[in-house]
Amino acid sequence: MTPLILAVDTTHEFGSLALLRGGETLAEMELHAPEGFAHVLYPHLARLLERHGVAVAAIDCFAAASGPGSFTGVRVGLACVKGLAEAVGRPAVGVSNLQALACFGTRPLRAVVLDARRGEVYGAVYDADARPVVAETVAPFSRWLESLPDDVEFVCADFAPFRGSLEGTRFADAPMVIAPRALAATVGRLAAARFEAGDAQDPAALDANYVRRSDAELLWKE
Repeated sequence: MTPLILAVDTTHEFGSLALLRGGETLAEMELHAPEGFAHVLYPHLARLLERHGVAVAAIDCFAAASGPGSFTGVRVGLACVKGLAEAVGRPAVGVSNLQALACFGTRPLRAVVLDARRGEVYGAVYDADARPVVAETVAPFSRWLESLPDDVEFVCADFAPFRGSLEGTRFADAPMVIAPRALAATVGRLAAARFEAGDAQDPAALDANYVRRSDAELLWKE
């Protein structure tokens, strides 16, 4: 039977939930929570499942966007998925936001980028099958550009902060794809493929994909 997947993305203020049957999206709900998802996620989740007549126990695999993104947002989504999966004895999958973004590209090489603040970006390069070509990193945008191969296509939900930095570089005329903010359905499709390949995990083993250490870690090291 085709697995039923529940996917959650709370890594940015524009989050989303999705319910999928295998790789087919049954529903995707966009969320906006600039103050955080901790108090709004579960009511929205309950409404989504009720609307489609699905009990939590019927979910075959749970998926979470694991970052990079807001440290608090990443933790909220992972905690939700881990708690639900453990409660009903199901596996779970964590999916990188950067890998999910790569799925919206159209070219063989897709340079995906997210604003990491502090003058830096989260970036990586994936191929057309969403396999990593250049590892995920956090760096100033100009330095990250230096690490990229030629002939990449840029994929980003909002490229406006970076567009001017391409002028005068070898990427001045590079193609761009503006991806939607809602990533949960794509996270769910990637998770479904991993579940069917036997790569889903014990939910307790799920970990955040911060890419950059949190402020607390940096301050503790200092």
